[in-house]
Amino acid sequence: MTPYDDELAAAGLDPAAVLAQVRAALAEDLPGGDVTSLATIAADAQGSGVFAAREAGVVAGLGVAALVFHEVMGDTVQVTDRVADGTRVRPGDVVMRVSGPIRGLLTAERTALNYASHLSGVATATSHWVEALAGTSAKVLDTRKTLPTYRALQKYAVRCGGGVNHRFSLSDMAMVKDNHVVAAGGVVPAFHAVRAAYPDLRVEVEVTDLDQLRELLDVGCTEILLDNMDSPTMAEAVRITAGRATLEASGGLTLERAREVAETGVDFISVGALTHSVKVFDLGLDLSEG
Repeated sequence: MTPYDDELAAAGLDPAAVLAQVRAALAEDLPGGDVTSLATIAADAQGSGVFAAREAGVVAGLGVAALVFHEVMGDTVQVTDRVADGTRVRPGDVVMRVSGPIRGLLTAERTALNYASHLSGVATATSHWVEALAGTSAKVLDTRKTLPTYRALQKYAVRCGGGVNHRFSLSDMAMVKDNHVVAAGGVVPAFHAVRAAYPDLRVEVEVTDLDQLRELLDVGCTEILLDNMDSPTMAEAVRITAGRATLEASGGLTLERAREVAETGVDFISVGALTHSVKVFDLGLDLSEG
C-alpha cells in the first residue's frame, strides 16, 4: 500500500502495477546507488524543489512522479502544491513542490521527470487534436501503438488530454485488419468468423474502399474503420452509412488535416502518434538547499 493507491485507482490505473513499474524504473537507475549524490551531499542536508512547466500544455503523471519520490524517500519527503492531472498550464507555472533530504530528491528526480514529462507530452499532444476537432462530432482515439509496459499510463494521459481510449489489448474487442481480411477471404467472411467465435464481443472491421463498406453494412457490422481514405471518399462513406455504423478514420492523419477529416462526419479519428512518437513536455525541477 502507498499513499497514492486510491488516487491511482480512481484514475483507472492498477496501483500495484504502477508501483511495480516505478520500482523497475528505479532499479534500472540505481543498481548501486546514486554515487554522485552520496559523494557530494551530506546525509543530513535538507532542501526543496519546484517542478515548473517550461512551456504551455496539459500536465499528466504528476501522481506517478510523486510516487517515485515516496518510493525513494518514504515519509521523509513532502509533496505539496501538486496540480491535478489534466490541468492546462503556462510557462513558469508551478505544478508540484517536493521537500526533504537532498540526496533523496536528486536520486528520484530523473525518474520522476521521465514519467511526468512523457505523460504530459501525451496529454498535451492529445489536447491539440481535441482543440482541432472542437465544434465537430468527431472524437480523437488512441491506438495500441504504445511503448511496451507503458500502455495503461499512456492511455491515462490521453484521457487527461481529452481524448478517448480505443481497446487496451487484443482481448478487449476484435479488430479485423487488412491481414485478417486476406487470411479470411474477405471482409464479410472475417466478420462472420469473429461473430461465430465470439458472439458477444465488439468487432470492428477495416475497409479500404466503399464496396467493402457496403458489404459490411449489409451484414450488420456496426463498427467500421476507414483506412487511408481521402476526405471526399470518407464523406461518401458517411452518406452511405447513414448512421447504421460508427466510422473511424485512420491512417496517415495529421493535425493540419484533422478538422477537414472531422467535417466529413466520421465519428472517430484514431492517431497512433499520440503515443508512439510524442514530444516530451518540458518540465524542470529547480532545487534549493535549506
